[in-house]
Amino acid sequence: MRIRQATSADARAIADVHVRSWQAAYRGLVPQDYLDDLDPAERQSGWERRLAETAWPGRGVLVAETGGDVVGFAGLLPTRDEDEDPASVGEIATIYLIPETWGRGIGRALMNTVLATLAQAGYHQATAWVLDTNVRARRFYEAGGWHGDGATKRDTTRGFVLTELRYRRLLA
Repeated sequence: MRIRQATSADARAIADVHVRSWQAAYRGLVPQDYLDDLDPAERQSGWERRLAETAWPGRGVLVAETGGDVVGFAGLLPTRDEDEDPASVGEIATIYLIPETWGRGIGRALMNTVLATLAQAGYHQATAWVLDTNVRARRFYEAGGWHGDGATKRDTTRGFVLTELRYRRLLA
């Protein structure tokens, strides 16, 4: 396995991982018709745009590869939360793996690399928003030393309500 900074050439692979992960991780947590309609081709341009906005190491995307194939990714940036200081708090905006790799340590390795990158960028803390009903993701964060800080938000941008909890962790 190898973890590296993503390039624009990775946009399609990231879109594929993103859709496959959502379809598996959020089954039963979000409307099935929404999951069924997810299309990597429609997400590719968004990932191309995000990758073009890279300002390493404070903003960008890391990918995890096995056998030369992208099997996971994580996006990091300054916090988007109005109650936080973007100069000292970095945010993990996304972290997803294809379901076949879950439980193999790739997610933990990717998370550790993201945390090291955020610390290198000068952030003192990291935050991440996690779907409140996603028990698997919440356990993943908690096993990695993260804790809920009490902040919640409701996302209605997809036509249904998602309630998210903010997790936080100090950086070394």
